[in-house]
This record gives sequence, structure tokens and C-alpha cells, in this order.
Amino acid sequence: MKPNFIEELRWRGMLHDIMPGTEELLKSGSIRGYIGFDPTSDSLGVGNLAQIMTLLHFQKTGHKPIALVGGATGMVGDPSGKSQERNLLTVDILEHNLSCQRKQLEKFLDFDCGANSAEIVNNYDWFKEFRFLDFIRDVGKHITVNYMLTKDSVKNRMESGISFTEFSYQLVQGYDFYHLWKNKNCKLQMGGSDQWGNIVTGTELIRRIGGGEAFALTTNLVTKADGAKFGKTEEGNIWLDPNKTSSYKFYQFWMNVSDEDAKKYIRIFTLLDKGAIEQLETEHNAAPHLRLLQKALAKDVTIRVHSEVDYNFAVEASELLFGRGTKESLKKLSEQDLQAVFEGVPQMNIPFSEIEKGIPIIDFLSVNTNIFLSKGEAKKMLTGGGVFINKEKVEDVNCLIGKNNLIKERYILAQKGKKNYYLIKTI
Repeated sequence: MKPNFIEELRWRGMLHDIMPGTEELLKSGSIRGYIGFDPTSDSLGVGNLAQIMTLLHFQKTGHKPIALVGGATGMVGDPSGKSQERNLLTVDILEHNLSCQRKQLEKFLDFDCGANSAEIVNNYDWFKEFRFLDFIRDVGKHITVNYMLTKDSVKNRMESGISFTEFSYQLVQGYDFYHLWKNKNCKLQMGGSDQWGNIVTGTELIRRIGGGEAFALTTNLVTKADGAKFGKTEEGNIWLDPNKTSSYKFYQFWMNVSDEDAKKYIRIFTLLDKGAIEQLETEHNAAPHLRLLQKALAKDVTIRVHSEVDYNFAVEASELLFGRGTKESLKKLSEQDLQAVFEGVPQMNIPFSEIEKGIPIIDFLSVNTNIFLSKGEAKKMLTGGGVFINKEKVEDVNCLIGKNNLIKERYILAQKGKKNYYLIKTI
């Protein structure tokens, strides 16, 4: 027996609001429901993962998920949660973004499983031939301005100003729901809680134009315990595209969440069942320093977004900072990952010409880099076996540091003791 979709969202802490009658509809059999995705970037981010997981649970509980990529709405811009008008994109950029997002969605949803196979639609397909006069006559007349002004996405912008373009967004999204209801028998629209106003405008159009009935469901917006925006770091968004966010950085994002957030995120973003999560929580509470929740969360999400190979690489790269990595694992890092792994450790530059000639190890550690304050201190640590170059212990206090020591033809990783790292770059 398949699990109940609403109950699945409830115990995972995802459900925010639900229109009366929705639960009854879902219990009546397999239905079709959709979520729209914003094509303002060529990659979805971790902020989109909650909605992807909603569609995934929807499909796993026996229903047919439809992912709508907004080729048309992307040209208008959703004012929900925005304090100012955003830049509109060209058709070429939108097409590129949509193509990239389609590939990412296909990694999560099953598009070949019979009657409830996932489907991707683009609202530009039905809006591209829709003339403006026809739209305001056939759609606009059914929704009053008074009704539109009650929506938070509009009310919150009245003081700072909202263009007619963004004001009309809820009509365009509402018509999407009507079109899918009429042409694909789609009876449910889902989205984040900030989308409630836009979604119910769609149910109104279905009622007023088609004389039909449709339903709405929203999920909680994902937040962080400290109030900071979820899905962003000091460097920017955490993307699903490995070219924009490496698997190492992606893995580290989840590893670094707080215990409080980990308890929430492991329910929202993983496919672990209730029993497994509660067991993990018990084990985590008994030994918080082991970060078992973060490890399980990071493993599940990294494997599904990237791959198991990428996950294993991210774990191996992470261990480089804790003394368990090897020279081989260091050499496997891309330059981007090398910089990411050792971000925050002291870094210094050294002329390539000097490395090319070869530098005595004691001079390299003291005169050239100031890792040690004196040659005597450097020699003492070397003699005691406390110096490592590129994760290998230096056995010969008279060796030279040269080109053969460069990683990626540019970097040298020096280590003083167990925890003190230094990244030296040639210039």
C-alpha cells in the first residue's frame, strides 16, 4: 500500500496550507498535480529542492507530477517575495536556462513508469500565440482588480511601486493552472507558501471560466535557525549544477548546517523514512560531536544530486583537512576544489622562478614562506618528523622543493604538525 501524500508531507514538516477538499481528492485515486519553476538561472538551486522533493513524494505516493518550466512567466517576473522589479531575460537566455533545468529535473523524477510518469511542460508553448487583446478579454475580465490587490505579492509592493507587468503575473500563472486543468486534467497546483495567492487565482479562473473545481497546496518556505536565508553562503547560491557548485562545496554545505537545522532538513531533503530518521536523531543526541545527522543528510542529498562517486570524492577531499588524506587524493582535486578545500588556511605566494631553481626545504619553510620564524625552528620540526609537503612526511632535512612538488603545476601544500596547513601558490 502506497503512503498517503498529505501524511508524508505532514510528518516531514513540509505542509503549510491546503485548500478544503484536497485530501479527499488525493484519496480518490491517482491525480495530476504541478509545480512551476522559475527559469531565471541556468541551474536550479538547493532552494528549489523542497519543491522537487514535493513532486517526488507526490509521484511516490501514486500520483502524476507535472513540472512546469516558465518560459512565458519568466518573461514577466513573479513579484512574490521581491522588493523590486527584476531584470527581464531575452528569449535565447530563457531557452538555455529551461534546457538546463529540464536535465536537472530528469535526475529526480521518473519519466518512464507508466500512468504516473512525470512530465515537463513549458507555458511558453500556449502563451506564444496568445494575443494581448484576447488575453485581457478572455482571461482578464474574470478577475477583478480588487481581488488582485488583496494578494500579498501585490500589497507588499504598493508603496515601493509595481509595474503592470508584474501586477499581471498572477493572471498569467492563474491561466497556466486553467490550461493544465482543461487540457491535462490537472486538478492540483502546489508551491511554496509565498505562492498561495497566485495558486488560488488559478482555482478562481477554473471556477469562473470553466465552471470546474481545482485545489491548492503549499509547503513551508525553508529557513535557517539563525534567520539567514537558506541555500546561500557568503560566496552566493548553492546550485545543483556541479559547474556552479562543486560536489565538495555542495557536500560541505550540508555538513555545516546546525544540529537544529539538520533535524529539519533531513526530513525535507532526504528519502529516509520516519523510523530511520528517528533512529538517527537518537544516536545523534547521544553523541552530537559525531554529527551523524549532518553526515546522513549530506550523503543522501549529494548522491542524488551529483553521484555516489562524487560523494565519495567529497568525503575524501574533506578528510584532507583532518590528516587522513593522501598525496594521491590531493592530486585528484581540481584547482577549484583545491582552493575550496583549503579556503581559510593561510596562503602565500612565491615566484615560480625560485621553485624552478629549487629551494632547500629549511629556507622554503622559513625565509621564503615564514611558516617558521627561524631556520632553527624549521630544522627542529623537520628532525622531529612534524613537517609534511603535499600530505607526505619530509624525511630529508636537506631536500629541495622544486617543480616536481607542484600540484596542478602551481600549488604546494605545507603542513606543520597535525592541524596547521599552508597553501603556497607560485606566481
